Amino acid sequence: MGIIGALLCASLAGPALAGSGGGSLPWEGPLEQIQQSITGPVAGYIALAAVAIAGGMLIFGGELNDFARRLVYVVLVAGILLGATTIVGLFGSTGASIGGSVVVGQAAVPNTIRTGEGEGRDG
Repeated sequence: MGIIGALLCASLAGPALAGSGGGSLPWEGPLEQIQQSITGPVAGYIALAAVAIAGGMLIFGGELNDFARRLVYVVLVAGILLGATTIVGLFGSTGASIGGSVVVGQAAVPNTIRTGEGEGRDG
């Protein structure tokens, strides 16, 4: 009975001790979540609202004391920065690529301009 129990424990210990060798660091997950939070569509709407409200307060707010004015500037700059990350995300590595190859069926065809007869519906 002791040998069977030892073999059973040894066979079950393998998957328990297996880990993802290397992998990510413990702070990468929260940082990626923060990055997704400040570059999403909700962040763009918050940035737009912050810029509009802070700009309105500066224009139509009348006489603000120094602390309130600095607080409005901080909100305005934060809104502009959040909006900038959204705009930079639009011009990032995602999107259309010019050149390269186009996959047609199972074969990769170079993306070049072809001229000649027989192209299109009326060619």
